[in-house]
Amino acid sequence: MSSNPQNGEPTKKFYFQEINKIIDFPNHGNHGKYYSYHMHLKSRETVNQPGQPAVLGEFLDSLEVDGKYPHTVGYFKESTGKGESFKPEYLELRKISAIEEFWMFLNASNV
Repeated sequence: MSSNPQNGEPTKKFYFQEINKIIDFPNHGNHGKYYSYHMHLKSRETVNQPGQPAVLGEFLDSLEVDGKYPHTVGYFKESTGKGESFKPEYLELRKISAIEEFWMFLNASNV
């Protein structure tokens, strides 16, 4: 299971394939609506780095995400390699056509 480098605890990761972005949620500290959840945002090339702190709603509202549906999103805990050799071991893979579908995916993944 992958860990959050800042505290050593396991995290939940989602990979947006078309835009090569990974969002990494800590297992603790987020409550309430998903829109305000804190996470770390990283690119496929920096998968082994901590990532930039971000807010989920701001990421999903960005032109990079909102203007480019549908997205293929994979939920994973483990991965190998980085850059072109990045290979996540998906627990689930979904085609997301709207933000509401992503909320359902997060809920199904117990985020």
